[in-house]
Amino acid sequence: MREYLGSLYLIAAASIWGGMYVVSKQVLAVVEPLELVWLRYVVALAALVVMGLATGQSWKVRRRDVPLILLIGLIGYCISIWAQFAGTQLSSAQMGAVITSATPAFMVVFARWLLNERITVRKAAAVALATAGVLLIVGGGDGSGSFQLGGAVLVVAALTWALMSVLVKRVPNGYSALVVTTYGILTAALVMTPFVLGRNDLVRLVADSLTVWPGLLYLGIVSTAGAFYFWNKGLQLVDAARGGLYFFFQPLVGTLLGWLFLGEQVGWTFWLGVGGILSGVLLVIRE
Repeated sequence: MREYLGSLYLIAAASIWGGMYVVSKQVLAVVEPLELVWLRYVVALAALVVMGLATGQSWKVRRRDVPLILLIGLIGYCISIWAQFAGTQLSSAQMGAVITSATPAFMVVFARWLLNERITVRKAAAVALATAGVLLIVGGGDGSGSFQLGGAVLVVAALTWALMSVLVKRVPNGYSALVVTTYGILTAALVMTPFVLGRNDLVRLVADSLTVWPGLLYLGIVSTAGAFYFWNKGLQLVDAARGGLYFFFQPLVGTLLGWLFLGEQVGWTFWLGVGGILSGVLLVIRE
């Protein structure tokens, strides 16, 4: 029952993130990636604090666990999420969803390094297939430098999210997933604040654009406060390598919604890359 519940949490998180790329593509037409991530976290923190107070969470963290939680916030919520938005802005919602779906294969490597999980021949083949798929997508694109740069930035997002996801497994079980998520997002928001406040037009831009707020509320409450909590909670219930496999749902949702709502078209190299990534994921699922 524990693993089934963990699977449901992870499926919910990955599906929400698949839709996130479509929403962020629209908002990025008005707000720059760094500012969007910061605004998203401000909204998410308000939602998480309310949830924490309503459920009577304990906010105490032992001193020896502080560096780990700070790393989760810096690597996963600061670097990775900024890279997701920046890469999506330079490429497409579909590319954002598909390249970051290589995360499960990268998690296999980090789980071996940090958690001593054994790398089998099947897992090694999965990493190779996913990497080849990513390279095909980055190199295929539309031939423009911007599109390929966006793909490269999205690879950074996939690597750092994989590392963060494995670090979450090192957090002691006594901590609530909601508390870990809140402190991680708070860390990322504090790191970004000095860079964001120097932009004088941020408040005016958001205040003058009513079309931005629905997207911000979705990104902050649903895809950040909600999905980050689901992801961390799910990872507490299943092992790292298996948990990462539920990213499989992200490219499916992201590609479908990008095609339906943004009219994005894809070429044969894109689908070949998708096949490589998903083949790698399926290899690990079969094991």
